[in-house]
Amino acid sequence: MTDELETIIDLIRYGASRFNAAGLTFGHSYDNALDEATQLVLHALHLPHDLPPAYGQAKVTLAEKEEVLALFLRRIEERVPAAYLTGEAWFAGLSFRTDSRALVPRSPIAELIETGFEPWLGGREVLRALDLCTGSGCIGFATAHYHPDWHVDAVDLSDDALALADENRLRLHADNVRLLKSDLFSALAGEHYDLIVTNPPYVTNDETDALPREYSYEPELGLRAGDDGLDLALRILRDAPLHLTEHGLLICEVGEAERALVELLPELPMAWVEFKVGLMGVFVVERHDLVAHNARIAELADARQRPAPRAASGSLF
Repeated sequence: MTDELETIIDLIRYGASRFNAAGLTFGHSYDNALDEATQLVLHALHLPHDLPPAYGQAKVTLAEKEEVLALFLRRIEERVPAAYLTGEAWFAGLSFRTDSRALVPRSPIAELIETGFEPWLGGREVLRALDLCTGSGCIGFATAHYHPDWHVDAVDLSDDALALADENRLRLHADNVRLLKSDLFSALAGEHYDLIVTNPPYVTNDETDALPREYSYEPELGLRAGDDGLDLALRILRDAPLHLTEHGLLICEVGEAERALVELLPELPMAWVEFKVGLMGVFVVERHDLVAHNARIAELADARQRPAPRAASGSLF
């Protein structure tokens, strides 16, 4: 029944229809069937992701069509995210290598990077920045790309993720990025940053257990974050002031755990970023506010099962 498929646009339309009929889940870099089908077709045909629409009527060879259909079949039968099938994901206008060693790049923080983190930085000088829980390195390397005069540290606990990030460092010629292995801030003693940006795990236990099959290809370490999704975020809020300069800024993504965080810390002044598509669970907070509320934050963080290594419990300030 695929004999009538002759052109690039025929294959894209066919793939999108098959994906929707199969009830696939989207959200790994692309959020709909049409975009994923386009991504897979162009990859199989060795064409650029921004191919002009005029080429949509170009005819494909039988061998090319078979290669495209084989990718479609894997996407449907195995539920592998399209970005893992192609080995590539676009983030903040840059191409990243992606595979199951780290989450597929998809954070809305890409929009902040492209706008220079304004108006949140307010024109303040940034010499050093930290990408905490870097995964594939997408936030750190994109930040370094748009700010070549910044020194960026990209940190992760996973050796697999750091190996992938190193491949992306070479791919993007990110000479102003240093990769470090650390459980959050545990290996960063004495390091201070003007800006800390982090997209830590924030999916609740129940949500992680119920995720569609597509997410099973991603490392659970990058997703699961306790009963309310805040196990890591609270540790970050607690310890970030020790690693921020006097006028430093923390930007953190917590996704749908936003409501739980606001309920736990209603007194902490967090500015929630409104993106082009609306609120996405990303907040901005100043160091001095983290210091002022550190006692309460530390109380909440210390109550979790996996507290960060510390010399003593209680407030840091």
